Amino acid sequence: MPKQAKELSALEVQRLKTPGLHAVGVVAGLHLQVLPSGARSWVLRAVVGGKRRDMGLGGYPGVTLAGARDKARAAREAIEQGIDPIATRSAAKSALAATRGSAITFKEAAERFIEAKSGEWKNAKHHQQWTNTLETYAHPVIGSMQMRDIGLPHIIKILDPIWTTKTETASRVRSRLEAVLDWATVRGYRHGDNPARWKGHLDKILAKPGKVAKVEHHPALPLDQVAPFLLALRQRHGITARALEVLILTATRSGEVRGARWEEIDLDAGIWTIPAGRMKAGREHRIPLPARVLAILNGLPRVAGAELVFPAPRGGVLSDMSLTAVTRRMGIAAVPHGFRSTFRDWAAERTHYPGEMAEMALAHAIGDKVEAAYRRGDLFEKRRRMMEDWARFCEMPAQPTAALLDPASA
Repeated sequence: MPKQAKELSALEVQRLKTPGLHAVGVVAGLHLQVLPSGARSWVLRAVVGGKRRDMGLGGYPGVTLAGARDKARAAREAIEQGIDPIATRSAAKSALAATRGSAITFKEAAERFIEAKSGEWKNAKHHQQWTNTLETYAHPVIGSMQMRDIGLPHIIKILDPIWTTKTETASRVRSRLEAVLDWATVRGYRHGDNPARWKGHLDKILAKPGKVAKVEHHPALPLDQVAPFLLALRQRHGITARALEVLILTATRSGEVRGARWEEIDLDAGIWTIPAGRMKAGREHRIPLPARVLAILNGLPRVAGAELVFPAPRGGVLSDMSLTAVTRRMGIAAVPHGFRSTFRDWAAERTHYPGEMAEMALAHAIGDKVEAAYRRGDLFEKRRRMMEDWARFCEMPAQPTAALLDPASA
């Protein structure tokens, strides 16, 4: 038995100023430790597992004399039961630190995921689209929740209100929820199955998106209305009207035209080479330019040092809605992207050009075997004839169909 120290009162403890360990009595081994700096704390000296150990019980006066005696009694009771209170406390601190290290809210996880993955996205708009959809639909429900606590009921609460009314948006939200939750699992912030996964899980609860709402295609102009529209379009002045005309005659996407740079265009050879970084498929795309497109480009004003072919009036790239605004002002329901469908209909219904060649003109991904069969030395020139025929069709609505039926006769 350790020697029983004199029981000190709270006032006597308060007066202890000499550096060292001062026994305070009542509980064997309980001391007030006074450091040379003047700081004071409680220490319990006890034999644990055959070794003398010093166990800190907190600082003084934050922990009072009475509080220190209570902690000391509890520690000694644990020791008598064969429990190491120091090891137990160390394990608890370690578990708490681990829990804190793995604690992250959905909003924090989403922000980190978007930041980590945005470098892979070719279009800068994707970053904003991800952020906007999650802020609108997910964050109000689970934004402040810990990732480890998110389950199926929370996912359903997000998706249920919009699954039948905004099906396409809801499907994208679900996919993005799944991606963020997967990221959190890999990073150790959560465990178990992903509650936002579709196959074998949500597909048993929610209706298939394709059964809820039909995919809405971009409105396109009927073939017989293309030439009258182009004729009216050419009467309009401004850089946006010319950009739209080039888009139609080259069957390209809005972003490809709006972001076109002079360095991409060889006016002498009649070739527009769009680099892989600006293409949806991530592959370089060469476009043979019809004579009408070359005439448009040669007629555009050139400013020394300017890179963009179709700059906005105040500089920079034309807005995404600028070309659509032209079609709206001209009173047609079609949108710029829809002219790609019109071109595809023309190739299929009014010509004998192979469908694969039209797909290549649209820069669509095609099967490896087909691509190997059609990537021959004369393919580009065949596509040049196809684009010239398309430009002629756009100018001559009354032209007999037979004139364009056989590309070999061109």
